[in-house]
Amino acid sequence: MNPVISNIIIIAILLIIVFFAVKGSIPHFKGEGSCCGGGSQKAVKPKKLSNVISTKVINIEGMTCEKCAMRVQNALNSIDGVSAKVSLRGKKATVKLGKDIPDTVLNKAITDLGYEILS
Repeated sequence: MNPVISNIIIIAILLIIVFFAVKGSIPHFKGEGSCCGGGSQKAVKPKKLSNVISTKVINIEGMTCEKCAMRVQNALNSIDGVSAKVSLRGKKATVKLGKDIPDTVLNKAITDLGYEILS
């Protein structure tokens, strides 16, 4: 077989592989992939607490997209007495507490999702 034809076939195969790899990665980079729930996920809105007894900031490592941040925020807001907002850019959760909740409960909600708490 002619070396030029062989090279053209190899280049064509590589271009096809790259095309499908990029096509499959685009949803992930938009935060629509399945890395952290994907699809449609509704945010649990932070609660309006009648009495805020303390505010904590939790630094979080491992969030890579808005879906990650939403998962963490939903997990925290599902705890009774917690109103949380999570910032992907700041890699942190600002948590308002309406009652005394141990740090271990808040940290477990985050680490159970696969993220790391930074000191």
